[in-house]
Amino acid sequence: MDHPQCHSLPQDLSDSLKEATMEVHTQAENAEFMRNFQKGQVTRKGFKLVMASLYHVYVALEEEIERNKDDPVFAPLYFPEELHRRAALEQDMAFWYGPRWQEAVPYTAATHRYVDRLQQVGRREPELLVAHAYTRYLGDLSGGQILKKIVQKALDLPSSGEGLAFFTFPNIASANKFKQLYRSRMNTLEMTPEVRQKVIEEAKTAFLLNIQLFEELQELLTQDPEDQRPSQTAGLHPHASSQVQGEDLLAAPYPVTVTVAVALYGMPTSLPLVLATPSP
Repeated sequence: MDHPQCHSLPQDLSDSLKEATMEVHTQAENAEFMRNFQKGQVTRKGFKLVMASLYHVYVALEEEIERNKDDPVFAPLYFPEELHRRAALEQDMAFWYGPRWQEAVPYTAATHRYVDRLQQVGRREPELLVAHAYTRYLGDLSGGQILKKIVQKALDLPSSGEGLAFFTFPNIASANKFKQLYRSRMNTLEMTPEVRQKVIEEAKTAFLLNIQLFEELQELLTQDPEDQRPSQTAGLHPHASSQVQGEDLLAAPYPVTVTVAVALYGMPTSLPLVLATPSP
């Protein structure tokens, strides 16, 4: 009797992506920073830096999604009213950085690398946007409300949700049902085996980008214990004048495996890998 190799990859793309990112998901959950964050040990400055980086990332992601919204490789996953975060993050930037936030929001080198990768994908290989949208949006829907409550308590924020608009999805009645819909749409995308594998590897790349970004922010926080404005912190630059310093570690073609990512950059040590980690 023949025994086909049916376990090399799950049939559905959503299952394949979950399986491919499982190791880095576990690493993120066990990171010291995450354990501390779940205990409510989060600083105002650290959270501002996290939100600033997310702002730049989502602006880039959603610009590329808009560019490719009619492309059949991405169109089934186009849910701007339900998912897009740019407007919510602009509200949050005004709360955290004031009325002239566009001049004050920091833009780190690792954030710039993330943005560059999103732009490269959107303009050259739009099918890989599937991996980035999956990684970000399903993660937001999975853990957002829990993280929102932790931050509200730790930073004594208003119960009205000011400063935390990012975590609220007013046009999604049920996160679980919407995630089911999103995964079912993903699983209908027509891909060759080669493209499918590239999407899976790009999901790992998305986690690598997050690891680099938030390890950089963690290092900046460690180097600068004083609670000063993030735009004055060494290594941070306002958006208008930001330049990427040093070698662009993500300029080379992919794939990059999780094992290599952990070996090169160490244990993931911060919050937004959970923001970017879809639930099982």
